[in-house]
Amino acid sequence: MTFDDFRRRADIVRRIPLEIVLTYRGATRDRNDRAKWHSEQGPLSVTGAKFTNWHRNTGGGGAIDLVMHLAGVDCGAAVTWLEQHLGAQHAAVRPSAVGSSSNSSQNASDPRPLRLPVPDDRKLARVRRYLIRERALAAHLLEPLIEAGKVYADGQANAVFLMVVGKANRPIGAELRGTGKRPWRGMAPGSRKDRGYFWVGAKGSHRIILCESAIDAISCFQLLDDCICISTSGARPDAPWLRGLIARRYKISCGFDRDAPGELAADDMIALHPSIHRLRPPAHDWNDALKAGL
Repeated sequence: MTFDDFRRRADIVRRIPLEIVLTYRGATRDRNDRAKWHSEQGPLSVTGAKFTNWHRNTGGGGAIDLVMHLAGVDCGAAVTWLEQHLGAQHAAVRPSAVGSSSNSSQNASDPRPLRLPVPDDRKLARVRRYLIRERALAAHLLEPLIEAGKVYADGQANAVFLMVVGKANRPIGAELRGTGKRPWRGMAPGSRKDRGYFWVGAKGSHRIILCESAIDAISCFQLLDDCICISTSGARPDAPWLRGLIARRYKISCGFDRDAPGELAADDMIALHPSIHRLRPPAHDWNDALKAGL
């Protein structure tokens, strides 16, 4: 591929509105400040085609820069991701059209209907190898989740972690984690992080630990055992469902990452909900701690 070919590809996907990229990757718009988004890399301010992460003192312009920031990939990988997941058709969408439906409750996380990835058992062995070998998750914890359909593989060999709500565990979304050489993470289109979550843990336990991702939640449970570990799908200080758990008198700890965004989100959460305590992972996050044998 020539440089001119790549530049043409980049020029097309760069115009995809930032709101569409953020929504697809599971970010949520702040209720009180429509220019603020809560993303996997912490709070972002978005003005037109520009974004700023004040906590990390960085920012950029256009969809490519945003994916590079959120996913930690290079420019080429960001262009490919945008082409594969959003495509050129989104480049013409007006930003104001995102989340503009009159049904505000439907749009609380993602205005689109839920579209869960289709399970592909042919890719399950690869996903299982990734989670056990690369992420050090114990097979005896992973297998029951796979058997229950809470963890599965899609056609691209992504690991899919099902988010559920209610006693019936009704699916309301999914976290996605790539298992290839270029790691990425995202959300199934239409996921409702405001309504439910991925969880793993000991039934009957009254101790809850909030983690930033499904892999961290499984890792935390593997390390601490007698608890329920919930993924908030990013460092989110005030998920709407959190109030219900507090009202049911669970002993809740905020186990967000040991980094600046995690600390800031934890501080915000504890300021909003003083009954919640801070529980820092022994390493940067719970999976790092698990892999290090801490």
